Amino acid sequence: MNISLNRIILFGKDVEGLKDFYMQHFNFKLLEEISGEWVVLNAGAIEMAFHKIGSDFITESDEPFRVDSNSKLVFNVDSDLTAFCAGLMQQGVVLRDIKSFPGFNYLLCDGEDPEGNVFQLSQKLNNV
Repeated sequence: MNISLNRIILFGKDVEGLKDFYMQHFNFKLLEEISGEWVVLNAGAIEMAFHKIGSDFITESDEPFRVDSNSKLVFNVDSDLTAFCAGLMQQGVVLRDIKSFPGFNYLLCDGEDPEGNVFQLSQKLNNV
């Protein structure tokens, strides 16, 4: 038996906003959509889907919905991470500082999408 991960589903309040965020900033392509309810994007080796949360989880507050999760999505970047992050920040994307660790051949930068899902951008460094 061979088992592989092919799709990650995130639940959110503003499916359209999440779709727009990942299509605009990460250049993911739309695969399927039920307007306002369901979106699937091509995120490379796997699909990334957004499903509207149930009404039991939506409050009457005007505050934006923020997810409370212990998950982190990690995306590989095959170009200059510093320049890519600078461009995202100019567009208002919430990012933390770029970091690296001794003996770990990557640059890393954490950020958040509009609903608070934490993601990490990762660039493999060339061995010197």
